[in-house]
Amino acid sequence: MNKTLKQTLFWTPRVAGILFILFISLFALDIFDAQLGFWGTIVGLFMHLIPSMLLAIAVFIAWKREWFGALLFIGWAIWYVSFMRGFDWIAYVLIAGLPALIGLLFLVGWIWRKQIRAGRDTSTA
Repeated sequence: MNKTLKQTLFWTPRVAGILFILFISLFALDIFDAQLGFWGTIVGLFMHLIPSMLLAIAVFIAWKREWFGALLFIGWAIWYVSFMRGFDWIAYVLIAGLPALIGLLFLVGWIWRKQIRAGRDTSTA
């Protein structure tokens, strides 16, 4: 496997995960339209950013353990499709489809690393 493909498999899910977190975080900005006062806005902003914080923790852990990122991002997609009802199809594509794709990329990276390690172990024996 060439170096460019290795780097792409490593960086793509991580960067995509960060970009998805930033995208999800944009939805928290609607709390400023609610005119809740200072503390109400702070609490509302915190509540809106809980999914972003959880996904940020997932990306942080998945940086070294790709299987964890695959599990959490695919789990997010399944949870969203299972429990969120009544939205337009584009919401499902963006908020469930993108993390599913990111999770699959983490999964491919994890499988690829496992195969590389297995190949390295057999070649040295």
